[in-house]
Amino acid sequence: MPMIRETIVTTSSESGKVHIAPLGLIEDGAGWIIAPFHPSTTLENLRANPFAIANFTDDVLIFAGCLTGKRDWPTVPAAKVPGARLADTLAHAELAVERIEEDELRPRFHCRIVHLQSHAPFLGFNRAKSAVIEAAILASRLNMLPRDKIERELDYLKIAIDKTAGPHELEAWSLLVAKIDAHLERAAE
Repeated sequence: MPMIRETIVTTSSESGKVHIAPLGLIEDGAGWIIAPFHPSTTLENLRANPFAIANFTDDVLIFAGCLTGKRDWPTVPAAKVPGARLADTLAHAELAVERIEEDELRPRFHCRIVHLQSHAPFLGFNRAKSAVIEAAILASRLNMLPRDKIERELDYLKIAIDKTAGPHELEAWSLLVAKIDAHLERAAE
């Protein structure tokens, strides 16, 4: 099974409009594979402008925000490729698409790393941050999962939130739980 690294990916449209989305990048030797779902803005942008920036951040509020409608995080221009990176990220990798494997559900964009740069230190792991990332992945797949699995996963993840979350993680968790609860309420009607 390949390693997947959860990141915030920034891509740009043909006109230069930046799109910010949480995506798991798949390890591909010395590069990464981006596999966005059909249809998606990330997919359209990669076809129009074959570059992306992988933002390595521990700010889980960005993951939660993107999945609940907030996508206007501050960005700055990338160093070597057309596009932008998050202004507040621990590190980023600028990627160029080298080839595409077409697929009806998730085309795979094989990318090489053009530029890699660190911006701030990583200060350690936090179980609540990991729980928020898992809840974000869960929230991105609500239409694919049965209600009981969603509820079981949330109950388990809440243990780490209750034990280790700070205010930032609690805010991110609340956004995701509200989205998940709204989905479950609609599904019950």
